[in-house]
Amino acid sequence: MSNNVEKLNSQNFSEFTGSGTVLVDFWAPWCGPCQMQLPILDAVVRKVSGQAKVGKLNVEESPDIASKFSIFSIPTLIVFKNGQPEKVFQGVQTEDTLVKALS
Repeated sequence: MSNNVEKLNSQNFSEFTGSGTVLVDFWAPWCGPCQMQLPILDAVVRKVSGQAKVGKLNVEESPDIASKFSIFSIPTLIVFKNGQPEKVFQGVQTEDTLVKALS
């Protein structure tokens, strides 16, 4: 996992997503498509640095958060603005799609 993609959990999720523009990837280590999303997230972080934050939440380690946002398939990516979900993407997303969603 990239050093630039914040590892989220039940303890730090609310603080991380509470202000500004944030992309959260809901994933699990056994999920093949989730692994495909990893290098794309790294590229997104480099492009939006200073404008938005990017984090990953392992749905198996934090089922309470996954349940709160009705995550039934992974990867699911949600763009939060000041703590509120704005856009939801299911499945692997391209770098361009995610950068545009964060702009």
